[in-house]
Amino acid sequence: MLQAPAAPGLRETLVLRVLPGAVRTAGRAGNPPGDLQIQKRSNSGEESYGCNQCGKAFAYKSLLQIHKRIHTGEKFCGCNYCGKTFAYKSNLQLHERINTGEKPYGCNHCGKAFVCKSDLQRHARIHTGEKPYECNQCGKAFAQNSYLQKHERSHSGEKPYECSQCGKAFAHNSHLHRHERIHTGEKPYECSQCCKAFACNSNLHRHERSHTGEKPYECNQCGKVFAYKCHFQRHERSHTG
Repeated sequence: MLQAPAAPGLRETLVLRVLPGAVRTAGRAGNPPGDLQIQKRSNSGEESYGCNQCGKAFAYKSLLQIHKRIHTGEKFCGCNYCGKTFAYKSNLQLHERINTGEKPYGCNHCGKAFVCKSDLQRHARIHTGEKPYECNQCGKAFAQNSYLQKHERSHSGEKPYECSQCGKAFAHNSHLHRHERIHTGEKPYECSQCCKAFACNSNLHRHERSHTGEKPYECNQCGKVFAYKCHFQRHERSHTG
């Protein structure tokens, strides 16, 4: 519906009915065309401001304006150390701590300090044993959401990481990186004893046992020990026949 003109000298506002309980307000004079904000009324009668790009709603117009920088790419906050710019002041503050070395969040259990509060909260679960993220398929619980997401791929079979060289897909990013070394020939893990290099850290650890003599695999039937798992498994078959 169209509102009657206001008193002389006041701007006119066109209100378009969009949905029950919501109105769309056209920009006032001078606003860019199409910059319409959806103002949704909640049950309490309070107005919230909706993003016309993604529909996310905010209690205050100032928060909506900050959010819109995600879509526009606007960056107002610049680092005094390196000049890098950020859309949000909070992100700038986190970034600057990398330059200053400031770690204001300390663990009450072990004293380890962190740049971000969220990092401290994740770390604290090591001490508390809290595992708030639970798999809805098997009930297994995890301390971090990223661990749960990785685990869930064992149920779904999802393999989102694909090799650009051969197209082989992997469930975990770390597995893709390890695979890519087949194509590049990169061997970043070097033995400190003989300088032999390996593509995988696990292969380096196995190799190091040839220098240390470590034999971590012990047969529970006869007590014989082995340096390598494959040798241990082959030996176990001698007991089972």
